[in-house]
Amino acid sequence: METKNPLSQDLDHILEHTKALWEDLREKKVFITGGTGFFGKWLLESFAWANDQLKLDAQMVVLSRDPDYFKTRHPHLAEASGIRFHQGDVRNFEFPQERFDFIIHAATDASAQLNIENPLFMVDTIVDGTRRTLEFARHCGAKRFLMISSGAVYGKQPPDLSHIPEDYSGAPDPIQPASAYGEAKRLVELLCSVYQKEYGIETVIARCFAFVGPYLNLNIHYAIGNFIRDGLAGGPIKVNGDGTPYRSYLYAADLAVWLWTILFRGVPGEAYNVGSEDAISIRDLAHQVAASFPNSPKVVIAKSPVPGRPPERYVPCIDRAKHELGLQCWISIDESINRTIRFYQQACH
Repeated sequence: METKNPLSQDLDHILEHTKALWEDLREKKVFITGGTGFFGKWLLESFAWANDQLKLDAQMVVLSRDPDYFKTRHPHLAEASGIRFHQGDVRNFEFPQERFDFIIHAATDASAQLNIENPLFMVDTIVDGTRRTLEFARHCGAKRFLMISSGAVYGKQPPDLSHIPEDYSGAPDPIQPASAYGEAKRLVELLCSVYQKEYGIETVIARCFAFVGPYLNLNIHYAIGNFIRDGLAGGPIKVNGDGTPYRSYLYAADLAVWLWTILFRGVPGEAYNVGSEDAISIRDLAHQVAASFPNSPKVVIAKSPVPGRPPERYVPCIDRAKHELGLQCWISIDESINRTIRFYQQACH
């Protein structure tokens, strides 16, 4: 008996909102770096789903340092029609000797721990990896190049700015090693612009903020993932800070819709903020996650707010994506949390 894909509801949602786009990929080929990470798995899942449902006869080649490990963990993706792997490191991989129509560059370790412990490796991976992938785009004749960037390029969001627009001119502090991730992302956005000008590659940039959904790593620095992990363990749900910072969360299925839409329909040379504009404090988020569990685990907040200090914010303005591309956040934060919890509960059984 064929096993139903646990993400079928999400994949149908993605297909519903991208169906008109996929003709651009019929009998075409896409090369993706970072295909085994959180973003990449959603792009692979949605590609495989559309390829099957719409009979696209498209191909996706996935760059991976360890394809065998990924195939062991996710055999349904490794065996999906049209998906194959190319072994190599993003910084120096050998170029496949074939033509590709689209390239998605999603390879970046966004680990806050790595950014602190080995900022030089972080910079090398982002900059050298992007330069290598852009060179491959030039080599293979790719028409479109999607760069997965980050809201970190804006640096610290001023407390009086509720939502960061794409034309905000802020930046990370360049003399702080902790800025390695954000500064490297700024540099590779520049590289994309140069390659578009010099070689005619249509580059589009997705500046990604915060997300939730299946495949999110629950054990690294993402607060919402940590809260879901704590809740799955029975609680308590621990907030390491004072709970005052504001974030916003886009569900993974909506994220996939946004990324495919930006790849196929984004204006060349433009950057688009990718995320939700609905801000929520970390304190309220912890309580919202707790309320999603039947036992409503206790929320423990480690620190008290500093009187008079404005809360930190990391929330995008998404007007450009809404007005130019017709994108929106279809799945609410409540439903996003519930679907993520159900996915991990099923994975444990």
